Amino acid sequence: MGKRIRVQRRGRGGPTYRASTHKRIAPVKYPPVGKEVPSIVEGAVESLLHEPGRGAPLARIKLETNQNYIFVAPEGAYEGQRIQIGSQASINVGNVLPLDNIPEGVMVCGIELSPGDGGKIARSSGAFATVVAHTPQGTMIEFPSGKTKYVSNLCRATIGIVSGAGRLEKPFLKAGKKYHQKKAKGHKYPRTRGRAMVAASHPYGSSKKGGRKVTTVARGAPPGKKVGLIAARSAGRKKRRR
Repeated sequence: MGKRIRVQRRGRGGPTYRASTHKRIAPVKYPPVGKEVPSIVEGAVESLLHEPGRGAPLARIKLETNQNYIFVAPEGAYEGQRIQIGSQASINVGNVLPLDNIPEGVMVCGIELSPGDGGKIARSSGAFATVVAHTPQGTMIEFPSGKTKYVSNLCRATIGIVSGAGRLEKPFLKAGKKYHQKKAKGHKYPRTRGRAMVAASHPYGSSKKGGRKVTTVARGAPPGKKVGLIAARSAGRKKRRR
């Protein structure tokens, strides 16, 4: 009988797989929307912060209503920068507007999926989406992958691209840096391939080269077998759509 595979051990929530969430600064979201939504609220960037486990820098923003909130900093943000929130805000980097008030062709980040949820899409370093069209179905946004999505016109977004673009282009160089990055995110490191294990430790493990097992498994596979391409619809690399 082999040992429990990685996905089974991770599910128990032991310290090996536990992220250092006590080091997090604060929830990253827009301020809540009240019953009476002002057309414009001004504020300023108080400070730029680093949060362990997050690739993009954060900006602490203080509004004239004495509200404070923290959100990912767009490229070009600086301490002391004046920002605006509301439907009448200008189309400048760092300002937050409903998608309905953002012109077509503008790049945005920190997009809400439903009005008032605080911002869910395009929050990692270098992430952005482009406003393509305003339709009765909602605002169509396009991602760099070519995928498009319709979002409610009332959802808010920040003008600009998230800071930290190109972060993944620099190699880690040392295993120690990779270890600390994985530890901050709660990921197991080093990560051994299933094919490199013995047959008792992983469904794909074996030194036998002939007759490799199919790596696609069903959605309802048991925990000891649910590895690889889970409920894969198609094989091969997807073509980029334009």
